[in-house]
Order: sequence, then C-alpha cells, then structure tokens
Amino acid sequence: MTTRIDVRQLPQDVADLIIGGEDLVITRDGEPIATVTSTAFDVDPGTREGYDNPTVVATTMKLSRAARAALSEQLGSDYIVLDLHSAPKTADVVLVPPVSPQLISALRETYPKARVVVAEIEDPEWGIRYEGPIRRMIDAGAETYLASTTIPRLAAQLDHVVVQQKRHIAGPTQLTIEE
Repeated sequence: MTTRIDVRQLPQDVADLIIGGEDLVITRDGEPIATVTSTAFDVDPGTREGYDNPTVVATTMKLSRAARAALSEQLGSDYIVLDLHSAPKTADVVLVPPVSPQLISALRETYPKARVVVAEIEDPEWGIRYEGPIRRMIDAGAETYLASTTIPRLAAQLDHVVVQQKRHIAGPTQLTIEE
C-alpha cells in the first residue's frame, strides 16, 4: 500500500529540500527510520530542445545534482544524466560503481533495454570516490586487464598486448582493458 502526501502539506523548508533533489533522512531518537528521495525529473526539460532522442543515463552512484549536471554537460547535449530514482525504466544506460553480479542482474531486469556500464571514479573536486578492484590493481602497478572468454581468445589478446607493448616500451604504460 502506498500513502501519498501532497508536498504543499509539508513544512516549506522540508518541501524545498525534497524538490531541490536532496535526500531527506527521517530519524527517531537519532536512528534513521526512512529516507525520502525526490523522484521528480531533475533536468530542465528545456535542455532537451532540438534533440529528438537524447541518451538517458541513470546513475546508481550517489552524486549531487551539480555533479550529475556536470557529467551531463561533459557528455554533451545529446545526453541527460539522472539519478536512478528519477530515471525512466526506458533509460539507455545505467551507470554503476563496482557492485555484485546479483545487483547487475537486478538492474538488467529493471532496465531491460539499457546498457549497464560499470565505472570506478575518484573525483576529489566533487567528493566522489567509487573505487573497485581495477583501480586497486592499477594503483599496484598492473598494466593490462584481459577479459577473456576462452583460451584461444586469451592467447590472441595476450599476443596483441605483448606486441603492442614492444612498440611502446618508452615510458610508463597506462592500464589497458582488452575484451
């Protein structure tokens, strides 16, 4: 059962927080008992003018409205970046930090047409840190990550990486991910 409350019945400061996209944690005796999250479409519809079919990116990462807007701006006007709770089930991309395979499966069921993209990000400017195993391997000195499905594919990938690295011996290498 769902109970609805018109936002006009709430104290103005509470309504402003929710409308502004802030998560509102409700507590009793200092213990959280509920979280209210805005589900309103949080991108100015005017930003979609002139574009027939923008790519909708739903983020599962906790990002501020400003960080989502900055990501959207960096992607360009063909993209709209929304919080997962605001995004339609027809989203084109679901951006997630490293999570469990079970959560990936659940997201695939919820967003059947979306590409699920796993990203590790560390951006001190925005106070964002979603680190995972790949970042830890890079920090430890790994140069290549091979996502192989078979021994023949592994052999082809390994040969490609070895030949490629022979050509680029000078200087430190960056991690490459081969599929």
